[in-house]
Amino acid sequence: MTDASGSEAATNRIAWQPDETVKARAQLTRFLSFCEMDSWDALYRRSIEDVAWFHAQLLRFLDLRFDRPYRRIVDLSRGIQWPRWCVDGQLNITKSCLDRWIEDDETAQRPAVIWEGEEGAVRTLSYQDLWSDVELCAAGLRACGLKKGDAIGIHLPMCPETVIALLAINRIGGIAVPLFSGYGPAAIEARLRDVGAKALFTCDSFPRRGKNIAAKTIADEAVAKLPDIRRVFVVRRTAETVPMKIARDLYFDQLLATGERNSADKRHAELTEAEDPLIAIYTSGTTGKPKGIVHTHCGFPIKAAQDMCFGTDVGRGDRIAWVTDIGWMMGPWLIYGALILGATIVLYDGAPDFPAADRMWEFCAKHQVNIMGISPTLVRAMATHGDELPAQHDLSSLRIFASTGEPWNPDPWWWLFEKVGKSQVPIINYSGGTEISGGILMGNPLLPIKPCSFPAPCLGIAADVLDENGNSVKGAVGELAIRQPWIGMARGFWKDDERYLKTYWSRFDNIWVHGDWAQIDADGHWSILGRSDDTLKVAGKRVGPAEVESILVAHSDVAEAAVIGVPDEMKGNAMIAFCVLKSGAAESRELAKTLRESVGEALGKPLRPEKVFFVSALPKTRNAKVMRRVIRAAYLGEDPGDVTALENPATVEMIRNLVP
Repeated sequence: MTDASGSEAATNRIAWQPDETVKARAQLTRFLSFCEMDSWDALYRRSIEDVAWFHAQLLRFLDLRFDRPYRRIVDLSRGIQWPRWCVDGQLNITKSCLDRWIEDDETAQRPAVIWEGEEGAVRTLSYQDLWSDVELCAAGLRACGLKKGDAIGIHLPMCPETVIALLAINRIGGIAVPLFSGYGPAAIEARLRDVGAKALFTCDSFPRRGKNIAAKTIADEAVAKLPDIRRVFVVRRTAETVPMKIARDLYFDQLLATGERNSADKRHAELTEAEDPLIAIYTSGTTGKPKGIVHTHCGFPIKAAQDMCFGTDVGRGDRIAWVTDIGWMMGPWLIYGALILGATIVLYDGAPDFPAADRMWEFCAKHQVNIMGISPTLVRAMATHGDELPAQHDLSSLRIFASTGEPWNPDPWWWLFEKVGKSQVPIINYSGGTEISGGILMGNPLLPIKPCSFPAPCLGIAADVLDENGNSVKGAVGELAIRQPWIGMARGFWKDDERYLKTYWSRFDNIWVHGDWAQIDADGHWSILGRSDDTLKVAGKRVGPAEVESILVAHSDVAEAAVIGVPDEMKGNAMIAFCVLKSGAAESRELAKTLRESVGEALGKPLRPEKVFFVSALPKTRNAKVMRRVIRAAYLGEDPGDVTALENPATVEMIRNLVP
């Protein structure tokens, strides 16, 4: 399959080319015709040279429903850092997600949401069902005194009520605050306090690996210190008996019943300006305070729909699943994007390898999933169980795999492509962030694909790679940057404009610097090489951690790896590696030496790790992103900053206890 996983042979050849059938059915082909353009290259050039033209075309193509037409597509009078989009337009995005589809009898009866729980339960909501439940939920929220501008938290697993709650909050003009379902009380409290939330959606409990997670108990502890929380709405996910506080707590079905009892005038979409806040998504920062990233009705959902349509080729009636959580941007991205496009959201709520390692393949086959979003970490885990499991299921409905959140290593990429997709299903790599509302770089059905890389930026994203002086470079590693505004860009951090400007706009004048190392090869394909603040500089040479980690995980005993740089008197910096071994593999000094030497053989002896540690797990966020800054701080005995987003906080102490 491949040799050393970081080898040029494994990544520098075209693995997939679209045929004429793929091109003909592609939504991107439809958009080319809509724009009267004859090639991808021409369309991309115009999309970044004439930002207003491109976004006007996009809004028309998506057929978004404005209550009052916008007067101007974008206003840059406050500078590129603070654009105003759809100026003077009125748009409540839920009308474009729901109302227009129930006007069409065929789409109204088509599934909007198909859900499967870990325990095997399955539920389906048609577009008509979803619209009705969102209307009732919104009316119930109004009856409970909640209104336009109120922030409302969502602490739920990925179930149908999560979709309803998100849209109902937006329906009344509220600001949704998604929270990871696995957060502890402190993380929930910090985010709800920062945003001044007035209410919270949670559930009694939810199953993970056969055990119920006590969500209501966790939520109660979080809101006990938040007097501004007037209401807690509880979904009966497992039908467990939980304590309910009188005059504050209300079961979700009671909330809908309250909405049904109220007059019809409470069942409508609030008139909202296109730039009214829609959602505040919190991400971890290097300080102890999480960042609340603000998006609007004409921002995040539109960029989500754009990328889903043009990148993963989703159109009306397609079924898209993504292994995600509402607290990661891909949760809201999945909901808004699919519904704007008239597609079907296929949700799985549970551990992806429980009760058996083939759960995801069984899930895809059962629900005839067309587009499957899956992380490299999950693919690495699945690959350890062999090639036979996916082969046991009919995966013929799959047209596209998609992936985001972390860099690929070649071996798991090739396993997914060859063993699961039979070298026919493209893997659409996708990289951007919460602040982007989606992608900077993304594959699409019209362009050839190299393993682990990206054939192009997204339409409308004027991406570039810059050296330390801000000059464009090709064939060399540099900072990933964006030179033009786009409709999905963050509208700042919640009540912290200075931090927003410092984070993205302080390096070069009027250029967004994203914080990733990137490189463009001779064929124009892009690679992401890790976070630029994770970069290692050893013996005068700069190297991205992903390059070293790919070499380590190429060893048959290594499942995952992370490398960091630490101060060293002789070298300036020394490289430290942390490896998670596969089941059945044994740690030893000999294995550590072998891993060190493999890096030296691939990259040169000066770049061998100084030490290799074996750990049971790496500190990760719940969207599977390895937190190298946390590893480094823990190893050096420093403050790791905000760690509330970690899925496994015990790993921090484990690394802290290692002897440097």
